[in-house]
Amino acid sequence: MVKSIYVGNLPYSATEDEVRSLFSLYGAVHSVKLISDRDSGRPRGFGFVGMSDSEAEEAINAINGTEMGGRTLRVNEAREKPAPRQRRAS
Repeated sequence: MVKSIYVGNLPYSATEDEVRSLFSLYGAVHSVKLISDRDSGRPRGFGFVGMSDSEAEEAINAINGTEMGGRTLRVNEAREKPAPRQRRAS
């Protein structure tokens, strides 16, 4: 099963290939998605990496708190985005 890993505080210059290379030291990387601003297209400084469960745990423990491009990475298991609230009809 593939686990989604949140990677925060990425340098804005980070590329998907750089992130893939970093995580591939700990196992097979299934996917990398760096998030960009909808309007400007600029990087937002975070993204998600998909890895198998066992390899994901090892990667999270090894990479969390390390530096990339002068920034300390925050790495943990991604949480589901909460569903938007429904507005009540008046």
